[in-house]
Amino acid sequence: MATARRRELSVEDYAEGVRGGDRAVLGRAISLIESSAKRHQEASRELLTRLTPGSGGAVRVGITGVPGVGKSTFIESFGVKLCESGRRVAVLAVDPSSGVSGGSILGDKTRMAELSVRADAFIRPSPSAGTLGGVASKTREAMIVCEAAGFDVVLVETVGVGQSETVVAGMTDFFLGLMLPGAGDELQGIKRGLLELVDMIAVNKADGDNVARAKLAVREYRNALHYMSAAHGGESVEVLTCSALTGMGLDHVWETILDRWTRMEASGELGERRKKQALAWMWAMVDERLRRVFREDETVRATLPSVEAEVSAGRVPATRAAEGLVDAFVRRG
Repeated sequence: MATARRRELSVEDYAEGVRGGDRAVLGRAISLIESSAKRHQEASRELLTRLTPGSGGAVRVGITGVPGVGKSTFIESFGVKLCESGRRVAVLAVDPSSGVSGGSILGDKTRMAELSVRADAFIRPSPSAGTLGGVASKTREAMIVCEAAGFDVVLVETVGVGQSETVVAGMTDFFLGLMLPGAGDELQGIKRGLLELVDMIAVNKADGDNVARAKLAVREYRNALHYMSAAHGGESVEVLTCSALTGMGLDHVWETILDRWTRMEASGELGERRKKQALAWMWAMVDERLRRVFREDETVRATLPSVEAEVSAGRVPATRAAEGLVDAFVRRG
């Protein structure tokens, strides 16, 4: 294995290693996909082309929640239960990034020590690196690689800030929102957009002195969601209590997820949802690529400083400046 880590791998080596469940190669494949080096990007595109046909069979679950709600503890306890039931679990945990190095600073493998040593689990912490919504820019691609490696449940954890809820809902089959006991002011401040996106709310830390507060929070969340079922096509949003510490309620969480996923698969809704997500991601990549090409264009780079100075000084409106830059880019050829 040490030799495999030292030598350069071909795309075929990566593909065979991933399909064979080689964890070291799996990790390297995701690193390849995350790399910004041009030669790595070309290899990663070829690798994804080979692996995509063997992906898509996993239950994709997004998990969000405010800092302190216990996402990592929940995911570890939940993941261990799934593994014990015969599932193979991949965790794509997105950490806040170091402002200097862009590296992952929370260390999910340390926080999920029990899950990380299991042969039927794989944890990949990735820095958000300032990308929209606290989701690593290559999370979708990493999901494909994990599915091709045989993992049948993929859990995507986010930092739970900004637009992460929308981004995660756009790449998963089921979206779980973890909440703290004692809704109170938190319920008043919760974003309506989140309530429209979640498929389930689980009030975590429902143990010890928190049990009564957790039950009260469940009632308040159910009341808030009562008139919003139309956002889910009439499908009711489950609200329940759980405890990552004791394991209470975790089986119910999985049963609800699997039941919803199975019904979606049988009705064809899952396939349609995946198609829409794939097309949305394609256009997101087109937008990203066009933005990068635009900013790297010599004509734009030469013109940009003076245009920015004019806009900053208030001498030229932003709309006119934007049109001018785009026109210059289009005419350059």
